[in-house]
Amino acid sequence: MGLITMSERDLRRIEVLSKVIAVRMTIVSAAHVLDLSERQVRRLLDRIQTGGAASIRHKAIGRPSNNRINEGIRDYAVALVRECYADFGPTLATEKLAERDGLQVSRETVRSWMVDAGLWLSRKQRRTFHQPRLRREAYGELVQIDGSEHRWFEDRGPACSLLVFVDDATGRLMQLRFVRSESAFTYFEALALYLKRHGAPIAFYSDKHSVFRVAKKDAKGGQGMTQFGRALCELNIEILCANSSQAKGRVERMNRTLQDRLVKEMRLAGIDTMDAGNAFLPDFMDDYNARFAVVPARSDDLHRPVNLAPDRLSDILCKREQRYVGSQLTFSYERKRIMLEETDVTRGLVGKYVETYAYADDRLDVRWKGYSLPYKVFDKDQRVTHAAITENKRLGDVLAYIKERQDERSTPEVKSSSDKNGYIKRARGPGRRKDFTNDPAVIARRRKALSQQQAAE
Repeated sequence: MGLITMSERDLRRIEVLSKVIAVRMTIVSAAHVLDLSERQVRRLLDRIQTGGAASIRHKAIGRPSNNRINEGIRDYAVALVRECYADFGPTLATEKLAERDGLQVSRETVRSWMVDAGLWLSRKQRRTFHQPRLRREAYGELVQIDGSEHRWFEDRGPACSLLVFVDDATGRLMQLRFVRSESAFTYFEALALYLKRHGAPIAFYSDKHSVFRVAKKDAKGGQGMTQFGRALCELNIEILCANSSQAKGRVERMNRTLQDRLVKEMRLAGIDTMDAGNAFLPDFMDDYNARFAVVPARSDDLHRPVNLAPDRLSDILCKREQRYVGSQLTFSYERKRIMLEETDVTRGLVGKYVETYAYADDRLDVRWKGYSLPYKVFDKDQRVTHAAITENKRLGDVLAYIKERQDERSTPEVKSSSDKNGYIKRARGPGRRKDFTNDPAVIARRRKALSQQQAAE
């Protein structure tokens, strides 16, 4: 007879019915165990005694369904999909077969046909994997940088951003810095601390934030570099931008770790401000690196010393731009009007370009061929330009700046037309005037009458 395939349910029924046949179990108990009626149990007993255990299986097993779709319709549908809808998904292909070809078939049926014909891959088959990139071999060869905006002080302080510098070869935390938001000046500040502590690495690896990369292809100024990129070029450090967040996964995973571990450490220490947090970070980095940093494949340290005077380094880590000097020895800068004082040097600068040096402490230096020029500032209305394009990472900082400017402005007093015309509100109601006691003319007449009365007496 050969092998007969049976389900667990059928095997369970044979086991219970065998006990009934051997008089070890009653029909009532068997019906309760199998969740069947007593009548059905008697039918199964008759079948097993007549045809053996194999007769317990369902009679329709192995037979084609009575509701099956004709093979010709299936072949026709698959041919249509292959010819007209080869790159369609099952849902859209089902809709088009119904709309254009009059074939009413369920989506799951079409999906199974497309899978069998090799026209569709399941989600599991379409899944792609990002192969991990091996670490760089030497310490200081590649440093991944990123900013993470988070409520680092939880409810004890405002949200801010943490600038994170991670060495790719060792996974060491190279530099951490709490800042209000990601900007060129905040990265300049963190970079100065990095250079002072470690030296200059070979390259930085970042995302496509506008601090690192010029987003506008047809930008007129800057020689295709941002201010941060220009500073790194002068320091002989390369900047590389990742095409996806997975490419710089080391610093992304570090952000998640810090959002858990660092937040709880600062909670235990009672830290609630950025200044206190920045003072806490060096000890935290030393402890973290001692526990979790790995040994690089090569023992070389590729950091290079930065032999620059402090003044020279500050001139590099600043915002430098060129401005055209008009006929009145003036030029515009950040919604301000800058007027150069008239000297022997500035008289010849009309129609030429001067260079501006903007520092993180709001100092502005105007130079021409290395010489500082005296100037005066005519302030304009400082406000965010209407409908200005603002990046998501800077939105919190921009909103805080807008609120500060709005709070500085006094609320204008709006006067009604009556107030402008000098109207004095008087008591209302029928009859004689009710505000005569405060009328200056009435008061004068009363005083005159009192004086006359006193004279008569």
